[in-house]
Amino acid sequence: MSTYVFPARTSSAEIELGSTLQPKFGPDGLIPCITQDVQTGEVLMFAFMNAESLAHTLRTGKATYWSRSRQKLWVKGEESGNVQLVRELRTDCDQDVLLIKVEQSGPANASCHNGYKSCFYRKLSDLEGAAAAGYKLSFTAQPLFDPATVYKKK
Repeated sequence: MSTYVFPARTSSAEIELGSTLQPKFGPDGLIPCITQDVQTGEVLMFAFMNAESLAHTLRTGKATYWSRSRQKLWVKGEESGNVQLVRELRTDCDQDVLLIKVEQSGPANASCHNGYKSCFYRKLSDLEGAAAAGYKLSFTAQPLFDPATVYKKK
């Protein structure tokens, strides 16, 4: 049981049309979070939050996620210096997905651990003939930094 408590979920009408944040965390305690550039609207990344990371985000104004691979809180930019300052938090109609709009700040102004501004730096090359083409991806951006120099393995 989390010690970070958000308002209890009430009626469907209140959840869907009301004015109180009542996030629906999944059975694993997580809620999906889409992160978008506040100025351009570009989708920067997708991650999960738990109640603690959501509370930390709201308290500090810095995007904080739950790392499923490391099983710990992850303040965006804690290693790279590319911090995400939260400027707006939205939720979808049934409050089971979050959307945060951020101002990216840091040396590379990048959100992806592979050095790109956005984690969505590739697209399916041939949408209509994807299977025949072998599901090939093409790059839509250039990296802004070299991850090997930014993330030093401990």
